Amino acid sequence: MSYKTILVHIDDSQRSNARVEFAVDFALKHDAHLIGLYVVCQDLLRPLFRRDESLNLAVNEAQSAARQQRARDHFTATAQRAGVNGEWRAPPGPAIENATLHARHADLLILGQQDPSDPAAHIARHFLEDILMGSGRPAIVLPYAGRVERFGDTVLIAWDGGQAIARAVQDALPILQRARFVEIVCVTRHPDEGEPAGLDLATYLERQNVRAGFRSLLRVSGVSTGATLLNALADTNSDLLVLGAYGHARAEERVLGGVTRTMLESMITPVFMSH
Repeated sequence: MSYKTILVHIDDSQRSNARVEFAVDFALKHDAHLIGLYVVCQDLLRPLFRRDESLNLAVNEAQSAARQQRARDHFTATAQRAGVNGEWRAPPGPAIENATLHARHADLLILGQQDPSDPAAHIARHFLEDILMGSGRPAIVLPYAGRVERFGDTVLIAWDGGQAIARAVQDALPILQRARFVEIVCVTRHPDEGEPAGLDLATYLERQNVRAGFRSLLRVSGVSTGATLLNALADTNSDLLVLGAYGHARAEERVLGGVTRTMLESMITPVFMSH
């Protein structure tokens, strides 16, 4: 398995350029074609109601075009400088529907955690969740806080034996095969509860040229599984978490599993997710 087509989401947020730079470096390492998909909040394109609405519309459109051009220039220059085959796309239309459609034609997505302090990071309600759950593609989600200095050297796999994490492990194999250290962790309520399944995964990974350790993490009363994993990431100085993403749509609400929601809200390292 290899990543031949990678898609990075680009917008007007403060972290977008750093996301592009990460994606270009990742594409270079994997000899992949990189698509820069520019999708922003459609509400930002609507002018505020004032007396001269047509003038406001013209100004707003000019500002939007200038932001898009800056994003395109940065993507193109960064890709060309690294020698990466880059392709720019800025499709018109609804954000979630467009992003989902284009994502389905890539092997891997590179997305960003939403920064609640940056209005430009808001694309649409449940944008990140809907792309993760609806695209059918694995994704690397980058945290908005701090810089990604290391990636994929020390990896934790949050194993619960479920379908989503089984798929995530398979999807992440090109990264796991390059890692220096991989550890499978099972969050349990009782000692040795997750040992057989974790050891079976380690055996499977050994056949895939991935040597992985295993340990159980006892969940302390009152501490969630997500918080337990966050503590393990910090304690081991890991730079990637491989996680199965759980969630479904109910009416107009996106209902996420507890661990998935915790990671999307509080991640401290990049997270590799498959649904």
